[in-house]
Amino acid sequence: MTARAGEDFDAVRAVADVDALLAGPVPEAGPTVAVGDPATGEWTTTRGAGFRLVPLWEGEALTGVYAPEWNQAVEAAEAHLATLVRELDGRWGAHRKVAMHVPLFRKQRGAALPPLFDALLAEDCYGDLTVWGPVAVEGAGAVQRWVAVSAGHSEGDAPVVMAAAVSDQPIVELPDQDGPD
Repeated sequence: MTARAGEDFDAVRAVADVDALLAGPVPEAGPTVAVGDPATGEWTTTRGAGFRLVPLWEGEALTGVYAPEWNQAVEAAEAHLATLVRELDGRWGAHRKVAMHVPLFRKQRGAALPPLFDALLAEDCYGDLTVWGPVAVEGAGAVQRWVAVSAGHSEGDAPVVMAAAVSDQPIVELPDQDGPD
């Protein structure tokens, strides 16, 4: 899973992680590379042409968990995301949503995806994106980026993973068809 497994959600740390992601470098080109913790192999970051992606938090595995505990775990993850979104809305204004069902269906059909969406799905980040941008990068002159956060899981028993992405290109809804991206 992720290097955030077993950590309690901390909104202050999550905001600091988003700030660090926004302030850090974004590769202009190159392949998409997912990096794991050297000791455990758990996912720590992904970088690709024009974006970076990191886990912010990982909930407990939901294996053998049934309603109402399963619902409570998912609701807690959604509440953590809502807390983070409120903080980021306060900084950058109102967010917009970008659905992940279209990239998922396109991937299932074998269609090509933009690298950011492909990387999100590769790390089981299936939750819809909450997006801001363009956002000015402090101390970087005219550099602007787009920021996205999400929380979701790939299947009923998998833990909910909250992730953040930064891109040097707009993060927009994909059309519900195959074709140029």
